[in-house]
Amino acid sequence: MFEKMQETFTQVFENNSQPEKFFAPGRVNLIGEHTDHEGGFVFPCAIDFGIYALAVKNSQKKLRLYSMNFDSRFNSPIEINYEDIHEKLSIVRSWVNYPLGVAHVLKTHGYKFDSGIDILYAGNLPNGAGLSSSAAIEVLTVKIFSELLNFDIDGVSAAKFSQEAENNFVGMRCGIMDQFAVSMGKKDHAVLLNCSTLEYSYAPLNLGERKIVITNSNVPHSLVGSEYNLRRQQCENALADIQTVKKISCLCDLSVNELDEYSYCIKDPVNLRRARHAVSENSRALRASEALKNGDLKTFGRLMNASHVSLRDDYQVTVPELDTLASLAWNFEGVTGSRMTGGGFGGCTVSIVDNDKVDEFIRTVGNQYEKLTGRTASFYTTGSNDGARKIIC
Repeated sequence: MFEKMQETFTQVFENNSQPEKFFAPGRVNLIGEHTDHEGGFVFPCAIDFGIYALAVKNSQKKLRLYSMNFDSRFNSPIEINYEDIHEKLSIVRSWVNYPLGVAHVLKTHGYKFDSGIDILYAGNLPNGAGLSSSAAIEVLTVKIFSELLNFDIDGVSAAKFSQEAENNFVGMRCGIMDQFAVSMGKKDHAVLLNCSTLEYSYAPLNLGERKIVITNSNVPHSLVGSEYNLRRQQCENALADIQTVKKISCLCDLSVNELDEYSYCIKDPVNLRRARHAVSENSRALRASEALKNGDLKTFGRLMNASHVSLRDDYQVTVPELDTLASLAWNFEGVTGSRMTGGGFGGCTVSIVDNDKVDEFIRTVGNQYEKLTGRTASFYTTGSNDGARKIIC
């Protein structure tokens, strides 16, 4: 990967310097979907696929950016003066708004950009699949700035700055789960994160004779300014209704029984369904973490399946293709559990599959999915990985 990147770097930037090497993983959320922005628990892990970067200071005092995934038809990088970074750019190469957003946020927090930087990105994360390619490039960019400009930004702060960039610059009202998992991932572990307090712990990801298989529906999703923000508003409306009778700061302060008790306060039945997903999913995330710690994979699998049903029926962020993939996995002998992962409206499912059944799973589910939907699925077998880091060779 880095050898090809070095060739492109020298050509694009006309810079013969030896750049530093960086990597940030994608993430898959094992359970706990759409709870992060409601102050609940999530249980993700960083994965083996991700985004790589080469970066070095330049003498032009400009931020120069190039992506091998998006810019192959261009012969030059995007160049921008730091003082000109005010709002996102409406250009064909719109991927650049994620690193620009990071630079903007760091500037607003008082970090001084006293040198230009050339950054070349390349990755093997499928774009639009819901594996957090946006969070990966954001956290990766924070890591680059921190290393090259001596900003000394720790992993938790990197996640916070990256979320702020996506919320306030890009315009995606995401929670902090994606950025936190990308920044704070730990090999052979999943992260149980309280998104309200940012307290976290690592749980050994001991799946025994099983693997994590990510299945990309190849239905791309675009969440910015769309149904994702609407779901957040519906949850906020439900919270406001409950706050008229009970003092809570977020929906996930409630237990499932408490939501039932106060459900009469929520005026809109659609908002009640959104709230029911958030609260019940929060409970599932906690129970799933305990199940994994106890080696109870059967319970863990049942909770994964229930999570997908809730995302389908109450939160309504699945699409027919995701439902088809989940159903096919549930009916395949050798699958512990399967669910949609990520923001939804397309993207991927995550399944826990017996080692000796993985090839058959990919072949069988792939063939049936194509027959039923006319689409071709992509499969990724992965393990857990460390978070964003500089690569020392």
